[in-house]
Order: sequence, then structure tokens, then C-alpha cells
Amino acid sequence: MDNNRSLRRLIGPPVFVIALLFIVWEAAVDLGNVPSWQLPSPSAILHEGVAVWPRLMDHTAATLTLTAIGFAGGAAAGFVLAALLHLLPGARRAVYPLLVLSQNVPVVALGPLLTLWLGYGLLPKLVLVWLVCFFPVSVSMLSGLTDTDPTLRNYMQMIGASKSQLFWRMELPNAVTHLFSGLKIAASYAVLSAVVAEWIGSQKGLGHFMLLSSKGYEADRVFAAVFLIVALSLTMFGLVAGAEKLIVRWRPAEERGGA
Repeated sequence: MDNNRSLRRLIGPPVFVIALLFIVWEAAVDLGNVPSWQLPSPSAILHEGVAVWPRLMDHTAATLTLTAIGFAGGAAAGFVLAALLHLLPGARRAVYPLLVLSQNVPVVALGPLLTLWLGYGLLPKLVLVWLVCFFPVSVSMLSGLTDTDPTLRNYMQMIGASKSQLFWRMELPNAVTHLFSGLKIAASYAVLSAVVAEWIGSQKGLGHFMLLSSKGYEADRVFAAVFLIVALSLTMFGLVAGAEKLIVRWRPAEERGGA
């Protein structure tokens, strides 16, 4: 009972604000204050979304495939890179600034270069999603590997623990919570980066659908695709958060939910 009350208290205010926003939006368009071709009403977006639902689902499947493979590859690359930078002496000081520098290059600028180097197939789009996803995972993982209890570290060194034993038995378990923080950020960015990759060059996907719809001044279809992208991003985030609750059982439920 208390959990239900807490859940209502948590989601009630934002749901109310969103509902109010949609009501004002609908009224503004219906009363003629905003041109419908420029900003369609929520009901018009819903109607058009239902009308083109099979096409939307076809494009959504393509975006989901790109997102899932890109997220998995980027997360794996971030995990491995963080472990290597932590374990290899001097590697973090040499490579970490390059990691930060890589994130200052706009994704839109990287896309054409990747297409020029790798062609118009699936690979350049995957690489773009990998580059977006691996950074938050690697940085969070590195933070968790170094943020260990110094007293426990000294004790394990005193009893003769090797560097690999410190990594597997103390540092890596401590980094799991940090890792999931990075994974949740990467999951949120994965869908958006996949859509950007589809803008640059693709024959299928929500990004491609949005590009065609905007060129045809079909704003209702663009908004339908945007709502789907938001739903996919929230779903990806929720899946990672759910996996965290299943795996990280040594933290209080309140702390896991607030991470």
C-alpha cells in the first residue's frame, strides 16, 4: 500500500503537467492560434500515426536493430577500455584526455566522415552509435574502479592480494553500480544517435522517415516519429534500470531507484 502511494506521489505531478500541456496544445491549434501545418494538434498526430502505423513499425524495427547492436557494442567497448586504462600503468594519463577530446567532435560532423571512410552500409551507423555509447560507460566504469575503500585495499594488499585479485574481488564489484549509471546514460543516447546516423544516410529507420516527412511538410508524421523515439529512449533506460535492480542486490532499493 505504501509503495503504491509513493509511486502515485512520484509519477502524479509529471503526468498532470504533461496532460495539461497536451490540453493547452490541442486547444491552441483547434482555436486557430497556431497553424496546423506548422504545429499539428495531438489528436491529429495520433490519427496520422494510426494511419501510417505499419510503416512506422517497419522503420521502428530498423532503428531498434541499429540501437541494440550499437548500444551493446559501445557498452562492451567502454567496459574493456576502462579495464585496460585502469590496469595498464600510465595508460589512463595518456588516453583519457583523448577520450574527452573525442566527445567534443559533433556527431553530425562525424557522420559524413564515417560514411566517406566506410561507405553507406550498416557499419558507419554502428560506429557512430558505438562512439556515442562507449564514453559514458568507460568514464563511469573508471570512476568506480578507482573509488574503492582505501582501508579495504590496504588490508587486501597486506594479506598478499595480487593486482588481478584486487581487480576481480574488490575493484570490479565496487564499479558495478557506477557501470550501470553509465549504461543508463548510454541507453538514453543510443536511440538518439541511431536516429542521427539514419539522417546521414539510410533507406530505413525513424530518422529516414522523419527526413522524408519533413521534406514533404508532413509535420504530423514527424511528431509521430518523435513520440516513438522518446518512447524507445525511455524503454531502453527502463530496461537498464530493471537489470540494475536484478543484478545489484546489495544496495538498498531506494538508493538503486534514485541512481
